[in-house]
Amino acid sequence: MLLLSLFWAWLSWNAYHPWKGKPELMGIISFIFGMLAGELGLHIIAINVLLTLSIVTFGELEGLADSLGLLIAMASWLALARFYFQSANAEPVMRGAICEALNTEDYPQTPDELLHYSPDFERLRNPVAFKHPRLTRHRNIPYCEVNGRKLHVDIYQRRDCPKNAPVLLQIHGGAWMQNLGSKEQQALPLMTQLALNGWVCVAVQYRLSPGATFPDHIIDCKRALVWVKDHIAEYGGDPNFIVATGGSAGGHLSSLLALSANAACFQPGFEHRDTRVQACIPFYGVYDFLNSKHQRHNEGLEQWLAERVVKKTRSEDPALWEQASPVSWVNADAPPFLIIHGDADTLVPVKESRELYHMLKAVSTQGVGYAELPGAQHAFELMISLRSQLVVNALCDYCHVLHQQYLGETDNLAQNDSEEGEPSLA
Repeated sequence: MLLLSLFWAWLSWNAYHPWKGKPELMGIISFIFGMLAGELGLHIIAINVLLTLSIVTFGELEGLADSLGLLIAMASWLALARFYFQSANAEPVMRGAICEALNTEDYPQTPDELLHYSPDFERLRNPVAFKHPRLTRHRNIPYCEVNGRKLHVDIYQRRDCPKNAPVLLQIHGGAWMQNLGSKEQQALPLMTQLALNGWVCVAVQYRLSPGATFPDHIIDCKRALVWVKDHIAEYGGDPNFIVATGGSAGGHLSSLLALSANAACFQPGFEHRDTRVQACIPFYGVYDFLNSKHQRHNEGLEQWLAERVVKKTRSEDPALWEQASPVSWVNADAPPFLIIHGDADTLVPVKESRELYHMLKAVSTQGVGYAELPGAQHAFELMISLRSQLVVNALCDYCHVLHQQYLGETDNLAQNDSEEGEPSLA
């Protein structure tokens, strides 16, 4: 009992004090247990309570050491429960970031029919309840073939999806590597809820390292975007309104895609195609491979990139490393951005997102918002939790307003064109 209670105590302590130093392995361990504790804290407490009750029931609790262990365990459960419920702070942070991104002081009003899930027991008890009878998923639709290998997308949409529906392009994370992430695993809370709200959500597969070498990853994402523009109308989507998103490596690639619109270096063979998107929502990405602001205090990521992803060191090809960095593509014509990062992230320093935000804020003519979520670890939104549900609800509001603004602008352009085409009465 004492040994178990000490582990539970460390689990709670790690949630409040995530490891951000060396060695990097400790940061990975801190991430895994911190993310689970932060997003599934109540589930962990319930399992621990049941385990403790079974120990007591079978008479295994005896002596001073076990009694002390029980007291430590109970204190750990209270600490973990407190940490879990503090994740409700995500709501005001998201609201503030959305107001900033939309250049408004008042949080936007959305229609009652827009689906928001209340983060109650019914919603939170099953953190992987992504299926819904009103949703359909089109699996493994090929969008291109590279070196004899077909790459695919999955499309999520409501069975009665409206025509000209807005589109979400989801780029998965996983350190740009095979077996660490896939289109089937990530952003499911966001995609399923947006799909229920009438969006068409496209999850992209792209070539992964070590087989792929940058810029293969971003080239594939751009190919997928072009396919969406050409074919998404067949699924009811509007090819003229696409929001890019992704987490971690997907945060890097979605922001790079949004900022490098129409860049010929990432569009070999389709240089003439329009690869602009209408907004970008990157989660906890790496945005500066060159580490130019010293936001990363260890060289673990640089070694990983040099050995497995870019396959050249910074000194060997600094231009390629700069090209791979979204911050080097920041420009006044960037689409609207809403950047999201947790301040407890032990894998990607939160300063990565802060720097991208400040750079965009300084030059972009479009709205830029930044949500720094207290206590949130890397990959916090992979499952349904109190925090992730509040974030997804807010993102549904943000995406709805962006789409309404686009529709308003489209109607105004159509009206102006109509007026210009009318014969003069003079």
